[in-house]
Amino acid sequence: MTGKAYLVGSGPGGLGLMTMKAREVIDGADVILYDQLPGEEILATLPRDAELVDCGKYGGNHTLEQDEIEALMVERVRAGKTVVRLKGGDPFLFGRGGEEVETLREHGIRVEVVPGVTSAIAVPEMVGIPVTHRRYASQVTFITGHEDPTKPESALDWEVLARLKGTLVILMGVKNLPAIAAALTANGKDPATPVAIIERGLRPDQRVTVGTLADIAEKARGAGVRPPAVIVIGGVVELYEGFEG
Repeated sequence: MTGKAYLVGSGPGGLGLMTMKAREVIDGADVILYDQLPGEEILATLPRDAELVDCGKYGGNHTLEQDEIEALMVERVRAGKTVVRLKGGDPFLFGRGGEEVETLREHGIRVEVVPGVTSAIAVPEMVGIPVTHRRYASQVTFITGHEDPTKPESALDWEVLARLKGTLVILMGVKNLPAIAAALTANGKDPATPVAIIERGLRPDQRVTVGTLADIAEKARGAGVRPPAVIVIGGVVELYEGFEG
C-alpha cells in the first residue's frame, strides 16, 4: 500500500492564515474530502485534477455521514492515493480528527496531521478580543456548543464552567446559545457577563453581535445570527471596540 492520509487544518478562513505545509499537502493530493468550513477563498484553490468530495453539512443534512467519510478515506488510500481530509481551523479541536486518526490506524493506514490556526483564538483576536489578558483573564476554556446527541448525558459541568474566572470560548454554539446562557446563569454566572458572537470570522461578511449573558440570546435571535460563529464569554469582550457595557 503506497497511499497515505493527511488530516489538514486550513486555518480560520482565507489563504493568508493557511500554513505553507497545508498548501503543499493540498496541492499534492489525489483525493480531497472537504466541507464548507475552510471558506470559499480556500475551496476555490483546490486542485481541479484531484477527486473533490463534498462532505459538508447543509441545513442539517449531511452529504456523507462520518462512517462513510472514514470508509472512503480507507478505500482511496488502499488504492494507492494520497488523501486529504480538509478541515477548518485545527483538525483536533472539535473537528472529529481524533476519531478519524483512530479509524485510519485501525486499518493500518499511514496518517499525518497538519495543524491549523484555530478559529477559537484567531477569530476573536482579529476583531480585537484577546482570549487572555492580564487584567481580565489568566485562563481560557474551549468548549463545544454541540455535543454528540447520542450521549446519555452532557460531558460539560456547567456548575464548574460558571465558576471559572477566565474566558469561555464556545464553538458550534449558535443553535444552543439560549440553553448555554441559561445554564451558566442558573449555576451562578453573573448575568451581566459580556458576550460576543463573531459570525463568519475573517470573511468579507464577518459580523459581531455583543451583549450580556442576560440578553445575548434575544439579541442573537433579533439579528438573525447563524453559524459558523465563535462565541466569547468573559471580561475580555469589553475590549471589543463596539462593546457598550
